[in-house]
Amino acid sequence: MTAFEQLLQDEAREIETVLDRLLPAHARPEGRLVDAMRYSTLGGGKRIRPFMVLKSCELFNVSRIGALRVGAALELIHCYSLVHDDLPAMDDDDLRRGRPTCHIKFDEATAVLAGDSLLTLAFEVLANSDTHSDPTVIVELVLNLARAAGVEGMAGGQMLDLVAEHHALEIPEVTRLQRLKTGALIGFACEAGAIMGKAAEPVRHALHAYAHDLGLAFQIADDLLDVEGDAAVVGKKTQKDDAHGKATFVSLLGLERARAQAKMLTEQAIGHLDLFGAKADPLRRLARFVIERRA
Repeated sequence: MTAFEQLLQDEAREIETVLDRLLPAHARPEGRLVDAMRYSTLGGGKRIRPFMVLKSCELFNVSRIGALRVGAALELIHCYSLVHDDLPAMDDDDLRRGRPTCHIKFDEATAVLAGDSLLTLAFEVLANSDTHSDPTVIVELVLNLARAAGVEGMAGGQMLDLVAEHHALEIPEVTRLQRLKTGALIGFACEAGAIMGKAAEPVRHALHAYAHDLGLAFQIADDLLDVEGDAAVVGKKTQKDDAHGKATFVSLLGLERARAQAKMLTEQAIGHLDLFGAKADPLRRLARFVIERRA
C-alpha cells in the first residue's frame, strides 16, 4: 500500500466513524429503515468525495469537526444516489461494493425510503450549528449541495442517463451528462473548503476548474472499469453500459483515446492547483489515483 492509499484509508475510517454516529441503530418499529440506511452507507467505499472535502478544507484551515460533518453529509447524498440508482426502475443492479444492493437485502419500498432518508439527513447535518458557526456559510453550503444534487446536478444527469438508453449521444452530450451526474458533487466537494473558509473568488475558481477536469477524468476511469474491470474487484457488475446501449467516453473515443483523454484531464486538473503550493499535494495525488484505480 502506498503512502497515499494509507492516507485515503485513514481519512475514510474517520468519515466512517462520523457516519456511524449519525446513523444510530435502534429497535423501534422504524428500525428496519435505519438498518437499511446503515447497510447502504457503512462498511465500504473509498470515500473519495469526503476526502476531497477534507483536503479542500485543509487549504483554508477549516475546523476539522466541520470538515468531517460536511464530508459525511456529501457521502450521505452519494450513498442515497447509489441506493436509488440500483433500483429495478433505474439500473436494476443486484451488487454494490461486493454485497447485495439495498433493495435485494431488504425490499424495494425500504430501499426507496432509505434513499429518501439519507438525502434528508444530509441537509440536517449541514444545517446544524456544529458544522459552522456562521449561518451564512451554512446557507451557502446547503444551497450549493442542493444544486449539485438536484435537477441542475446529479439528478438531472441521471435523467439524461435514462434518456441515453433510447437516443444516440455524441461527445458534447455525454460530457454534459457526466458533468451533471458525476461532476456536480465533485465540484461541491472541492469547493466546500473555500465556502467554509470564506475564500476569495479567484481561489474558488481554481478549485472549480480542478473539480471540472477531475470529474470528467473520474467518469472516463469509471467507463474504462466498466469495460475492462473484473466485477469481483470492482464490486459491482461490469459491461453494463454496453448491455444497455449507452454511449460513453469509451464507446465514442475507443479505449486508447479515452485513456489518453483521462490522463490529459488529470494533468489539467493538477495545473489548476498551482497557487496552493504544497498544501494541495493530497489533491494532486488524488487526481492521479482516480485514473490509476482498479475499483
